[in-house]
Amino acid sequence: MEAGDSMVCRRSHKRKLCEDESSRFPLNDLNHDLLERVLSWLPTSAFFRLTSVCKRWKSVADSATFKLACSQVPSRDPWFFMVDSQPHPSHQPIVFDSTEGNWKKLNHSPLLQLNQENRESCTDFIPVAASGGLICFHRADGEFIVNNPVTASCRRLNSTSRTPQSPIRAISMMSKAETFKLVLVSGELPNLTFREYNSTTDEWGEDIVLTRKADDRSVETETSDDCTQYFLSKCGNLVSTDIQRSPSKQYSSILTLKDGEEMLYFLSSSGTVVACNLTRRFFFEYPRLLPVFCEYSIDLVESGGQMYVVLLSEFLETASLRVWTWDDGIQSWRQIAAMPPSMSHKFYGKKVDINCTGDGKEMLVCVNSGQLCSYVMCNLAANEWVELPECNSNEKGREFVCAFSFEPRIEASIWGRM
Repeated sequence: MEAGDSMVCRRSHKRKLCEDESSRFPLNDLNHDLLERVLSWLPTSAFFRLTSVCKRWKSVADSATFKLACSQVPSRDPWFFMVDSQPHPSHQPIVFDSTEGNWKKLNHSPLLQLNQENRESCTDFIPVAASGGLICFHRADGEFIVNNPVTASCRRLNSTSRTPQSPIRAISMMSKAETFKLVLVSGELPNLTFREYNSTTDEWGEDIVLTRKADDRSVETETSDDCTQYFLSKCGNLVSTDIQRSPSKQYSSILTLKDGEEMLYFLSSSGTVVACNLTRRFFFEYPRLLPVFCEYSIDLVESGGQMYVVLLSEFLETASLRVWTWDDGIQSWRQIAAMPPSMSHKFYGKKVDINCTGDGKEMLVCVNSGQLCSYVMCNLAANEWVELPECNSNEKGREFVCAFSFEPRIEASIWGRM
């Protein structure tokens, strides 16, 4: 056999293999609508990798019908948008992909993009809330930005038109289909008000007064929420009972539906859990898990529409991290999960702060102090705890103080239905 005949043979063999493979996996034979439906079920990160396969697949990304197909996927595994302890405009956003179990860099910064579009400094914006596929950023002057971290689309919300007369206590967000809303709770206990932003009208509503529930048994007659107490710790240090939170978690809250009524939960400055019934316009406080003079770190997390309290405390020369829920049946707190002592003991004596976020059954706990930085994922249903691998970023000195969970959805709209 001559060389030319050998080359023809090899080419024919290669062409035959390609034809056989395509017959087993004939994606190119699918009509456009069916191809979009198939690709819509891929993990978001996988889809962006596959857009480089061919021109046809790349054209799918810009298709309105593909976004419609994506919106019909019931849910996606969460990504966790990480917040630097020392944010810098040049830092690329980092997310943890719970599907692939790894860290990812987003190739765009929403704040830098907004800076280029509006020719102004946006470094003072910090993330404060997330829902669905969107994250909300806030600035001290009252400005808000809503961003889809996957597509990098940004929207500056209509101004609140005035500076609040009382300090903001909680900022929460809820998104549904093509709409979203923000809820702000302001004031000092027991004088609380709330107002809502509607993405459809791009307008803020009026302040609505929240009254204390008549049968609220958790009212502490000996102290008030705005009265700071001090005590000597076991190390001899003077300690304030005020909850010290990172800027991004300062307004942290949870907005859920309970029995068809909107409930917003946040932590008061003294560490009590405040529940606001926005539908019936009243609030109440849950009983404390620990006495006011105890040293502990506390945060709230939402999972499956349920509010949970995450508490890290020290007792008998070890540290304990436990998750609690309020049981209406017994009118008391009930433990539902606990970090294995072998994992939590290393936090003992480190004066760590915990910041938590959840989505579905997964909860991410960021543990920070001057001596350590750790990130732990917990499956609340199975009570399984896994410490995440280190984030090997090329940018030195990046440590994350907290995170916001969101669904990586390319179809999540920042504009709302108009």
